[in-house]
Amino acid sequence: QVQLVESGGGLVQAGDSLRLSCAASGRTFSSGAMGWFRQAPGKGRELVASIRWSDSMSYYADSVKGRFTISRDNARNTVYLQMNSLKSEDTAVYYCAGRFGPISNVGVRLTSWYNYWGQGTQVTVSS
Repeated sequence: QVQLVESGGGLVQAGDSLRLSCAASGRTFSSGAMGWFRQAPGKGRELVASIRWSDSMSYYADSVKGRFTISRDNARNTVYLQMNSLKSEDTAVYYCAGRFGPISNVGVRLTSWYNYWGQGTQVTVSS
């Protein structure tokens, strides 16, 4: 059984940084993709960043380009989201999501495309 467990959320001030982690267990990633989504109160779930496991090709939403960096650690079966220069509008619950198997595209925003989801971690940025 695959599990994705996020950690690293918290309450920070605008301009601060946070690093989120998503540890996968139950299966070793060798292909597929991992994505970080977020959902603010009253809004839909949006893709923030994603990474292809095989070659680290990545995708970023325009709203986070230049501030967020997604990376992976094969040995730890973990994906990270480094978030710098945080803004109040980054406040949301952040979820990691995984899709296994060969893929061609990265940056798929359709939530149903992903096979597994974590439970989410709250990020609150005060201004």
